[in-house]
Amino acid sequence: MKAIKAMTATTAMTAILVGSTSVIAVDDILVRITRDLPSLSVMHNGKAVVIMRNQDKNHTVNPAYAKTSRECPPFCIQPSTLAPGVETIGEVEMLDYLAQMSAGDNSILVVDSRTPDWVKKGTIPGSVNIPWTSLSLAEGADPISIRETMEERFGATYQDGLWDYTNAKTLVMFCNGIWCSQSPNNILSLLKFGYPPNKIKWYRGGMQDWEILGLTTVPGK
Repeated sequence: MKAIKAMTATTAMTAILVGSTSVIAVDDILVRITRDLPSLSVMHNGKAVVIMRNQDKNHTVNPAYAKTSRECPPFCIQPSTLAPGVETIGEVEMLDYLAQMSAGDNSILVVDSRTPDWVKKGTIPGSVNIPWTSLSLAEGADPISIRETMEERFGATYQDGLWDYTNAKTLVMFCNGIWCSQSPNNILSLLKFGYPPNKIKWYRGGMQDWEILGLTTVPGK
């Protein structure tokens, strides 16, 4: 699957630009996502959610993501390239994938790789929570539950001891930010299982960058 360029999937984005679901008229949105994209409506748990930047120009970042210094390890700065073939993406690309999903593309899944305690602080609309621990044998995940996740959530198939990823979904994974190892751990686990690297996308900036840009979040379960 070819990498999706940020501004080449304008059709998918435009198809679900906020209209009647927005409480703010498009012309009144002064803090836009991009020059041509004021806001975006995506589906989250069966309901439409408007993603836009906070319109208060005095708004500051969520305190949960304002801390600059955490002990390393485990909170070490992640490389810009996690693994060969795994594409690192930014916010506009993330929004593009969310737009495609909301337009009916079932071949994409946006995954919040964080543990539930972090997800409760808020997550990206349109994402699903699959904690990094649920794919890690070292963290106590059992092979049966891992297989269920791979087959039921990711679309892979298992037969005669081998994984077939022909119809597997493109996974767009994120966690807390460039100091967070939760999505990298999820990705590295998937690569060990043979998941095709070109079907894995990594939003390295994660929730910290999402919050810094004032983008909409929703409560996590």
